[in-house]
Amino acid sequence: MTSSTLGPDGSEIDPIWTTSRTARQIYALGEVDKDLTRLLALAASSISLLTLPQTDGSGDGLPQGEERSEQFVLEVSEYFERLDSIQVAIRSSLAHIRHSRIAPSAINAPSPGFIPPSLGVGLPADSNITEKNRGLQEERVERDAWKGILSALMRMKEAREREKH
Repeated sequence: MTSSTLGPDGSEIDPIWTTSRTARQIYALGEVDKDLTRLLALAASSISLLTLPQTDGSGDGLPQGEERSEQFVLEVSEYFERLDSIQVAIRSSLAHIRHSRIAPSAINAPSPGFIPPSLGVGLPADSNITEKNRGLQEERVERDAWKGILSALMRMKEAREREKH
């Protein structure tokens, strides 16, 4: 029986995100990305609830009267809870970076035209995505794989040369 880790939304987390503290921090930052999306939706909804009921569109489905105030309080409460969890996650990630003593030069800023994916951290659905979108960990894994391949080929070459002599 294998144990699985569940994310904040109850979905199963890919085991790769639980292999190290760094992987967990990257996963947490992906969750921050999702929380930011929800935060913006809550802000928009809260502003809609502050408008006068006469300006509501027919398809808005906004509550009326006292329910409107109650809904506003609920959404603003969730907004600030999310905002707090975001700042805790960001501060935690920064503390992890400081603790790991990662050189600032190792953290490259994205190019000026870079637009991050909107769905948070995860494996891309399209396998044709270019290599330039890979992160540091992916680059290190590929580098180590190529080093392993090179080492194996060199050992094979040496073994063949010994057999010839």
